[in-house]
Amino acid sequence: MKLVKPKKFLGQHFLKDLKVAQDIADTVDTFPELPILEVGPGMGVLTQFLVKKDRPLKVVEVDYESVAYLREAYPSLEDHIIEDDFLKMNLHRLFDGQPFVLTGNYPYNISSQIFFKMLDNKDIIPCCTGMIQKEVAERIAAGPGSKTYGILSVLIQAWYKVEYLFTVSEHVFNPPPKVKSAVIRMTRNETKELGCNEKLFKQVVKTTFNQRRKTLRNSIKPILGKDCPLTEDVVFNKRPEQLSVEEFINLTNRVEAALKATNTPEANS
Repeated sequence: MKLVKPKKFLGQHFLKDLKVAQDIADTVDTFPELPILEVGPGMGVLTQFLVKKDRPLKVVEVDYESVAYLREAYPSLEDHIIEDDFLKMNLHRLFDGQPFVLTGNYPYNISSQIFFKMLDNKDIIPCCTGMIQKEVAERIAAGPGSKTYGILSVLIQAWYKVEYLFTVSEHVFNPPPKVKSAVIRMTRNETKELGCNEKLFKQVVKTTFNQRRKTLRNSIKPILGKDCPLTEDVVFNKRPEQLSVEEFINLTNRVEAALKATNTPEANS
């Protein structure tokens, strides 16, 4: 069986350590009754443990060489190996609209995009686990006041409980990445609605963190303009990393009210 050569442009780093692979596979057991979707299985180091879970499993892989390898190595998965770009897929079609656990050794170059897609499909993804770059994992798990607290932290923690599970050395990969990795688990919290305009919430979070060194008074100008009276409030003396998720929700509601008062289009979107 011909081995797959890791492709740099796909961000492929194949895990070699079977104990680590087993530990990652076991993170899906929080929801033992749900089917599993694995993203980027490569040569199946994680897949070999997921197939033993005795539950529906599908894998999605964009690399045609890896797909060919998987079809030969895992004939039982023949009808469940999807050759496609995860970021472009309609996830509601995968398991007839039923919820599933998302997992994988995610390509580092698109991990943030994967999690934004998770958020767009949070109604059918109650749990997402897997391995990503350690720096990104720390960012997702960070709390207010941390230097690593940012856009991903707020947007994900608004809907998911985040657990930083363990760190993985760069030496257990082929080829070794230049950074350490980490395994995380994100589990849907009890939130059904944020209690604010969700589109505006994302805009407020992204706009303010795009100039994170500035106070909110200055970083929110692209939304509120230069002379909005609302920005005189003391909360605008803070920087975005000082605000909790709940405080961002409150801020969004106040921004929306200010926009409506001036009949600004964003308030009605």
